[in-house]
Order: sequence, then C-alpha cells, then structure tokens
Amino acid sequence: MPGDAALTEADLLRWSESLAGIARTGLGFTDNQYERERFEEVLSVAAEIHASATRRHDPADVIDEWLRSVGEGVSGYVTPKVAIGAVVGNHDGEILLIKRSDSGIWLYPTGWADIGYSPAEVAVKEVLEETGIECEVRRLIGVFDGFRLGFTRNPLYSVVFHCQATGGELRPHPLETLGAGFFAQDALPDGTSGADRWGDLAFRAIRGEEIDVHFDAVRPDVWQRRAD
Repeated sequence: MPGDAALTEADLLRWSESLAGIARTGLGFTDNQYERERFEEVLSVAAEIHASATRRHDPADVIDEWLRSVGEGVSGYVTPKVAIGAVVGNHDGEILLIKRSDSGIWLYPTGWADIGYSPAEVAVKEVLEETGIECEVRRLIGVFDGFRLGFTRNPLYSVVFHCQATGGELRPHPLETLGAGFFAQDALPDGTSGADRWGDLAFRAIRGEEIDVHFDAVRPDVWQRRAD
C-alpha cells in the first residue's frame, strides 16, 4: 500500500463492499457446498471490516443483510445500484436544489433508477415529484462512481443530466424534502453537498457552455489509495 496515510472509513467500506459483492455473486452462481462455505467465510471477513469502519453495526447483522439479498444466476450477480440526478437550471442561470429529509444536505434532485423508465425519464419524474418543477432533459453531464467520490456508503453509479425548467411551481415533497429552491452559483445554501466536485460542471452546463461528458478516469491500480 503506497504512502503512510491512515486508512479511512471510505477505504474500508469500499473494500468490504467489494469483497461482499464477490462472495454474494459466488453464492448466487454455485451449488457446491464447499464453495458456499468459502464464500460465506469471505462474507464474514467483509462484515468485520464493514463493522470496524462504521462502528455502528454488528457484523452478524451485516452478514444477515447481505445474505438476504443473494439471488440465483444472473439476478444474483451483485452490481452497484444506479442513481439518477438532475441539474435543473432556470432562465436566471440558477440551479434547483433540494434539502434532503434523510440527511439534511442540499443537493440537486436525485433518486434511484426505476424499472420501466429510461434514465432521462427518471430525471424528469424525480424533479417533478420532489420539487413540483417541470423540466426537459438537455444533455448528459456525467456518470460518477459514488464510492470513488466518497459521497455514499452504498455502491452506486450516479447518472447526472442537465435539464431546463419549463414550468410548474415549487412544491417540495412533504416526505422526501425539507425545502427546495433555485440558487446562484455564488449563493449556494450552507450544507450543499459536493459542490466543489460538481458545481463548476453543473453551472457551465446551465450557462450553455460546451462541456465534455464527465466520467471517472481509469486508475493504474484501482485498489491503491491515491488522490483522484
């Protein structure tokens, strides 16, 4: 492991979830009892790492949760979840943000991908449901690895679109949001999450500037802890 920096919670969670994903996928594809015992042993090690990182969960509870999610065959192949985000701009060049009820942070509307909808359709649906604002999708901004950016405890890929507000009125969802509004780049509310990572890209899109679709660069060795 390069460098002498102390292990972080993000490092431990990434490693534990990766080990658990390999083990759960193996359990979904094998009927061999010997292999199942080995995969369950790997799950136990991963759960110990996970519990050490969070200090909030009993390893046995973590193992039980992972085992409940084991499927069979292709449905048992463990992959990151997919979240859809919408950077919605208005004619004043402001961005639509919500204050999430689950965490209290401010962020652009985002939600899990729904079966039966395309990613762009989910973006439009989430914006309307969470804020009351109608919008149209203009372009893809980027695809982000949530674990790599350190803004999630769950393995996920975030697909983020630039959208333009076209109508509706602000009506924050009473269960999912504590507030919603349009904000200028120099007046983002306290508690806005990750704006140092996505803010410049988002506002360039809102201003109509040409941008390259973002994707996380390939690392020489994904398991080395190095700055991105």
